Amino acid sequence: MSQASIQTAKTAHQLVIGSIQAIPEEIYDITPAGFNNTVRWNAGHIVTMLNWFLSTGPALNTKLPESYAGLFMTGTKPSDWTVTPPSKSELIQFLSAQLDDLSNLDIESLNAPLSAPFEMGPLKFETAGELFNFAFIHEAVHLGIISSLVKAVQADH
Repeated sequence: MSQASIQTAKTAHQLVIGSIQAIPEEIYDITPAGFNNTVRWNAGHIVTMLNWFLSTGPALNTKLPESYAGLFMTGTKPSDWTVTPPSKSELIQFLSAQLDDLSNLDIESLNAPLSAPFEMGPLKFETAGELFNFAFIHEAVHLGIISSLVKAVQADH
């Protein structure tokens, strides 16, 4: 891993923040036809999963509310929520705190092997850096989903 990897991750995270900030909160909770989730769910999922992915390596200092796991982990969906989800502002605050944490990561900690391989379905990660890189691929995928959600909502209204 190199400083360039951390800079790329920060750039990807900044793109997520900018995109989420630009979307009006009025459409955050609309689930268009063909989708299971919303903009709010995807934004919260990005926040939650980044902390989860990095929890086995150089963990972020950003501590999320316990409710985030039940709201935003893989397999959850807004139609199952029984608590009020976080506001757009709160999600952006946590995304921004994560961006600050990324600036303080030690490159050497990313080169370290994980204490045990991190397995997720068919995927297996051996080092903190492998998992770190996957975390930002995951963010990019969900940023694409957010873009598609916004287009679908706008086409319906």
